[in-house]
Amino acid sequence: MNKSYEPPMHWADHEDIAMALYEKFGDDFTESKIYRIRFTELIDWVLSLPNFEGKREGANEGHLEQIQAKWVYEWRDNNPS
Repeated sequence: MNKSYEPPMHWADHEDIAMALYEKFGDDFTESKIYRIRFTELIDWVLSLPNFEGKREGANEGHLEQIQAKWVYEWRDNNPS
């Protein structure tokens, strides 16, 4: 895949955000650690992603829970037991 252009992400792009977070943090966060991340911290991390164009005000509990769940799925895909 050509990574020269990444389309902008917004809060509803849960899977894309989760993949970007996994790429950024790798295996630093296990499944249990991902679910213990404070939402305030998660918001900051998402806002710091290079092609994220959403605003802090757009974050809500539903989006953050979905991002965590997708991040766990991404981690599981890369760490089969």
